[in-house]
Formats: sequence, structure tokens, C-alpha cells
Amino acid sequence: MKLLDLIGRGQSERYSIERPYIIAEAGVNHECDINLARRLIDEAKEGGADAIKFQTYKAESIASKNSPSYWDLTKEYTDSQYQLFKKYDRFWKNEYEVLKQHCDAVGIEFISTPFDVESAHFLNDLMEVFKISSSDLNNKPFIEYLCGFGKPIILSTGAAYLWEIEQTVDWIEAKGNALALLHCVLNYPTADANANLAMILDLRRKFPSKLIGYSDHTLPNDMKTLEVATLLGARIIEKHFTHDKSLPGNDHYHAMDKYDLMHFHTCLDKLFILLGDHCKRPLASEEIARQNARRSLVSARQIPAGKMVEPEDITWKRPGKGIDPREYDRLLCKMTKECIKEDTVLQWSMFND
Repeated sequence: MKLLDLIGRGQSERYSIERPYIIAEAGVNHECDINLARRLIDEAKEGGADAIKFQTYKAESIASKNSPSYWDLTKEYTDSQYQLFKKYDRFWKNEYEVLKQHCDAVGIEFISTPFDVESAHFLNDLMEVFKISSSDLNNKPFIEYLCGFGKPIILSTGAAYLWEIEQTVDWIEAKGNALALLHCVLNYPTADANANLAMILDLRRKFPSKLIGYSDHTLPNDMKTLEVATLLGARIIEKHFTHDKSLPGNDHYHAMDKYDLMHFHTCLDKLFILLGDHCKRPLASEEIARQNARRSLVSARQIPAGKMVEPEDITWKRPGKGIDPREYDRLLCKMTKECIKEDTVLQWSMFND
């Protein structure tokens, strides 16, 4: 299923757990090398991602020259947002058209988050859904501009109070765009103690008609974080993606690679085997237990023919192949047709109507 259809469908069942749509957030981990960007697309597809997402910006339009960092400087040494963005802002319209074509060729959905009007304008021709960064959650004029394209919106909600999310949702709903909300924590990386995955449940409660997902910045480790997010009902999962987690700087250090993604799919396979059917009902494999482990009404003593049944005549024992204990009250005062020996599993044929 494509994102366009998934978001348009909304949150179909409040308590359902479904396999998530996975976005490999390549961001600018291509480091402005078109061949490396193609490799990221290939490896995201190989790892099992449904989409790959980039980020499109110019340093001059996203940050002033005195914008301080908000990431772990021991991992990314650049302490100026402007200087960091300047390193990776050389990809523009032509490059993203090439990457879109490559995505189409390998069969993975292309997305890129625009950070200005100009990039949004040309990206509109390349994708069916717009992603809005947590950093732009309060950027009303830009959000309304993006809504003007009439496409579904994915909104990350990092570092936001509920009232801010509600306000932004109102702006988007006023324009009539379908909307998905992603829980997110704006720490790079996010410590496990700060992941607060239970906020996914809060978003599901507060926005029951919206598709809810999770944008993850924790270290990949065993990918358990994403497994838990799935169990909590995240229908879209976005996580930074790289070809080499050992590379210094930017987003490589908290990204997953294709092997992490493959491992996550293996975990999901096991998880959904365990989850099974959402509808509570007996399984075919339980039929023998229904017959033999449940109880029937049983004669507690010998009951003569022609006797009205009394409570003292009846007990309940396994197997469950006789009169169901639910029918206890109905059986009382029935008259026996025959003499019934003690410890007999009772059948309706032994009694008069």
C-alpha cells in the first residue's frame, strides 16, 4: 500500500495492530554524492523499507548564521546549524528528479521533506505526500502553503505540547488535507529513557481518526524500540538510515542500516505470528480442548427412572460432551426417562421434554 492510500484511510480500527509502513529516513546521509544516494535507495529497498525519504533545503533559507546546535556535539562536532546545513545543501531539483527515477526503477516510494517554498514547489511533482518536520510544526504560513497542494500530510510532533499539535491539526484540517501524526522526540540521539513510546497511545486517544506513527531517533541496537512502537499501534515508522553506521557526523551515528532493517522484519514476522487474529474466537487447534477440557453436567449419584432432577443429583465434570453447565437451571425439575447410573455424563435424550 502506498502512503497516499494509507493516510487517506486513517485509523481504521482503534485497537488493531498492523504491520507498519517503514520509511528509511536517508536525510542528507548521501553527503551530496549522487552515487551514494542511489546506494542508499538500493539498500533501503534491499532491507525492506517501503519508502526512502530525503531532506531538501538551502542553508540560507533554513537557519540564520548564528543558529546554535541542538544535537550531541561529541557525535557531530559542528556547533552551528547554518554551517552543518551548508555542508549538505547542494542537492536540488535535478538531483531529486534523478533519485525519484531511481526509486521508481527499484520499486520504493520517494519522499523528501521540503524546508522552503521553492523546494516544496518542485518536490510536488515528484511525490504524493508531504512530510512536515517537527521543527516546522508551528510554521503556519509554510504549513498552509504545503496544504495548498492538496496532498496528504505527515506531521512529526517532536518537542510539542498537545495544544500545539491540536492547533496545527486545526490548520491542516481547515484546508481539507488527510493527515498522519508521528510521535517524535527531538534528541539526537534519543536515550531509551527519553523515547516515551507511550505517547503513541496518547496521540491515538486524542486523535482517534488520524493515522498515528513514530519517528525514531534512538540508537538501533536490537530494534526493540520499533517493535514496541508497532505493538502500541504505530502504523508508520520512520527511522534514519545509512549505508555505514560507523561514519562520523550528521545522522550516521543514530541511523539503522539495511541489516538492522532486515532484523526488524524478522522480528515483525515473529511478532505477527504471535499476534495472530485480532478477532477473539476459538481456534481449530483448540477444538479437542473444548470437547475434553471443558465440563458437562454429570450424575452425582444414581438417579432412578421417572424422578424429577434435584440439585443433589447433579455435579459437573470433564469431558464437555454432555449437557453444558450453562443449562444447569433448565435441567432441574426435568424427569428422567431411564435409570441413570452414578458418574454418567448426562445427555438430553435421558430426560423427558
